[in-house]
Amino acid sequence: MLLKILLLIGVIALVYFLFFKKKPLTQTSPKEEDASDEMVACHSCGTYVTLEDALLSNGKYYCSQECLEQQK
Repeated sequence: MLLKILLLIGVIALVYFLFFKKKPLTQTSPKEEDASDEMVACHSCGTYVTLEDALLSNGKYYCSQECLEQQK
């Protein structure tokens, strides 16, 4: 009798794991990530900022307007 109950529990667990358990979400590949996640160093002070927030002048990145004016 105990063997039948354990077998029934095993079958129910197998059905649950095969059909009802949610699979984890897959992570995005690096190619799908935004360029805003890329970090660059400020040419003046060395602070890292996102590419989206950085100021570009003469091929160099700056973290703020103050650092940009300091280099001029």
